[in-house]
Amino acid sequence: MAASSVIDNPLSGEHIVIHAGATDELLVWELFLAPGGAVPSRHQHPRQEERFCVIAGQMRFRVGRRSMTVGAGEAVVVPPSTVHHFANAGARTAHVVVETRPALDMEAMLRTAAALARDQQAAGRAFPRPVDLALFLRDFEQEVTAPYLPPRLVQLALRPVVWLARTRHLDVGYRAVRIP
Repeated sequence: MAASSVIDNPLSGEHIVIHAGATDELLVWELFLAPGGAVPSRHQHPRQEERFCVIAGQMRFRVGRRSMTVGAGEAVVVPPSTVHHFANAGARTAHVVVETRPALDMEAMLRTAAALARDQQAAGRAFPRPVDLALFLRDFEQEVTAPYLPPRLVQLALRPVVWLARTRHLDVGYRAVRIP
């Protein structure tokens, strides 16, 4: 990637700038989170550590069982396989620099999540289609997993849903928006 790229998620209020020069080991991205914005749900990254450095504004984090509000100059580190959630805790856009180690396919995951959110918003749905969520979790199982459930159990539960979606062509909508 020669230059920075931008990802907008209309449902979460995330405006993400991915910086050029990502390696297999590190992806650096800037998060601009609108007031009231939040990552859509609690989640965990099975193999990745995330480091959030707040540049401006206030962010509320839940990391494991610990809740905290942090401001400019403060950082939060989320170890691999730790359930977490974050939201803008202030009245203005929060600016955060995020480091994800290892990068894996995190950029494609962020792009696909935003594309699914745009599709969901355009269709006026309150929630994502369950088949889209199952395909997303299957495609990005190295990058994100559902919280509180053993990843192997989630993979086993998703297998028949993914098979049915693909054999019955229920994955057409997802494949149309998935970003490689």
